[in-house]
Amino acid sequence: MPITHRHMKVFSAVIEAGSVSRAATRLNLTQPAVSIALSNLEAELGFSLFHRSKGFFAPTTEALHLHGEVTQSLLAFARMHQRADEIRSGAVGAVSIAANGALAINFLPKVIADFQVENAGLSVELKVHSSRQIASLVSGGQVDIGLIDTPVPVAGLKAEVFRLECVCIMREDDPLQAVSVVRPDDLSGRCLIGITGDHTVDRQVDSVLSQARIDVKRSVSSAYFAIARNLVAAGGNLSIIDPINGKARLSDGVLWKPFEPLVEHELAIIVARERLSSRSTDTMYEMIKTAVQQVRSA
Repeated sequence: MPITHRHMKVFSAVIEAGSVSRAATRLNLTQPAVSIALSNLEAELGFSLFHRSKGFFAPTTEALHLHGEVTQSLLAFARMHQRADEIRSGAVGAVSIAANGALAINFLPKVIADFQVENAGLSVELKVHSSRQIASLVSGGQVDIGLIDTPVPVAGLKAEVFRLECVCIMREDDPLQAVSVVRPDDLSGRCLIGITGDHTVDRQVDSVLSQARIDVKRSVSSAYFAIARNLVAAGGNLSIIDPINGKARLSDGVLWKPFEPLVEHELAIIVARERLSSRSTDTMYEMIKTAVQQVRSA
């Protein structure tokens, strides 16, 4: 008969309680059941564990040597059960996220920190790539969650798209800091930092300015919203960018104002359409989604 967890529990309880009767009470078993378990364990081990005589019951030297190992085995068994419960509930493992540099620097760290407060047993990996690379990684199962600009460039993905109202950013000492809402007329003759690469936000801004017959200077441009913000901080120009970067509190002397008419940036949270669901990934997804919604409503 193999040695079982029950055998070890009974043995440890008898050692610690000092008698079969007290061990039986502790384990909520009958005395005969405890005695049978001890006899079976002794038969399997090939030596006696207790001295038994009228009025005398005590562990043998062999039992005392064995007790430490049994205690460690019981602790390991308990840890295994605890870890199994954590795995079933999704409380251990890892979550991988991919985003562009600006989101990875200015947005996701707070989300990840909040996530780990409630999920201390989970590790999080944050990768930085372009939107097209992120879509491929998520589709291929190499990343759990991606944040990308629309349109979604790869098939086989489930995407939740958020329309975010862009804002006009400026230095704190800019004359426009006194207005409540920036409008096309306010941009006349100013240097407006653009977003290169045929970006949808810049196309919308160009359309708005064209309809209002407003001329701006376009001597500086950047491929990324975050860099556009850095250029504004350094040079005192203006830019119309997404609210995640525009509203970020970075202590860089940049403030934001609403811009009208509406210019929107579309951000998509993506996961693989065919994927194994896990509580950890689902929780992270919902926390990212909530954070995006908070930016949108700020």
